[in-house]
Amino acid sequence: MIMNSSMLQLVFATNNQHKVDEMRTAIGNFIGIMGLKESGLNFEIPEPHNTLEKNALEKSRTVYVATGKNCFSEDTGLAVHFLNGEPGVRSARYAGPGSSAAANIDRLLRQMADSRNRDAEFRTVISLILEGNEFIFHGICPGSITRQPRGNAGFGYDPVFVPNGADKTFAEMSPEEKNIFSHRRKAADELVRFLQITHGKN
Repeated sequence: MIMNSSMLQLVFATNNQHKVDEMRTAIGNFIGIMGLKESGLNFEIPEPHNTLEKNALEKSRTVYVATGKNCFSEDTGLAVHFLNGEPGVRSARYAGPGSSAAANIDRLLRQMADSRNRDAEFRTVISLILEGNEFIFHGICPGSITRQPRGNAGFGYDPVFVPNGADKTFAEMSPEEKNIFSHRRKAADELVRFLQITHGKN
């Protein structure tokens, strides 16, 4: 990605290109975003904590210590009401360490097989480290879990999540449609508003 040298540059503490692309779409041209590989960092950052906030902080602090650069991270979890908030912070590994999205979805649907209550919400926490100072931003998207996957776009649990006010799963939506509802977009909007104020952008 070619970036304007005057643009604020942030390292995004992820190797997930889907997340990098989605965040770039959510933020637009206001901020230059580089994933870990683009920044020359070749490692995975653990998520050992029991809250999204602590995991997000772990990732941004790790990158800041390694690079000294302005950076941010995000941690996202799917909280299903019937499952008392699961899979939550274990969303990416719900079916076990290194599990695929399909395996995670399969376990989720099996766990919810007998449930009429399909209510759930995606939660995103962004941790920003800017000039050595830490800031936290949140985004929540309420919705419901389908009884079978639908759609081929997106990633993670997108094929089984329908946001409130929509009749499509995230995986059936275009990126522009998804951004209308997206938890990640809502957290990114908070981040952008903050940076517009602190950096005098209009």
